[in-house]
Amino acid sequence: MKNYSTKILTFMVPVLFFCAFAQSLKAQEANTEPAKKQIANAEADFAKMVAEQGIAKAFYYFADDNATIKRQNDTLITGKENIRKFYATPFYEAANVTWSPDFIEVSAAGDLGYTYGKYVWKGNDGSGKPVEYHGVFHTVWKKNKNGEWKYVWD
Repeated sequence: MKNYSTKILTFMVPVLFFCAFAQSLKAQEANTEPAKKQIANAEADFAKMVAEQGIAKAFYYFADDNATIKRQNDTLITGKENIRKFYATPFYEAANVTWSPDFIEVSAAGDLGYTYGKYVWKGNDGSGKPVEYHGVFHTVWKKNKNGEWKYVWD
């Protein structure tokens, strides 16, 4: 009988552990859905502000105080004010950008997330000739103390 009990315990403990782990993952996924929707809304609001109020204003507004953007030749621009200055140039004042996330993920705590998807920049080069750049973006979002989602990396 003792040998039979040991075999049952040897089998049941891992099964119970697996069931608890699977349930935990399911609960975690359900808890992150509201945050994923909030980030999707932040992305949509960000894109709308770009279209209506311009690139510099939108990238400034949605940036965390210590946000960093990566641009051509692996150039990093850090800080809201530096990001605004970067985009307050003639090319970006006349350009437009569109994007939409293909994927959104959120941390278990629901305060950090990331998105990625495709973007299209349209503008004019130095000679006034129209140019178009296609690519993939990756944005890291952080929920601030006011409950707003701001990007920390773009």
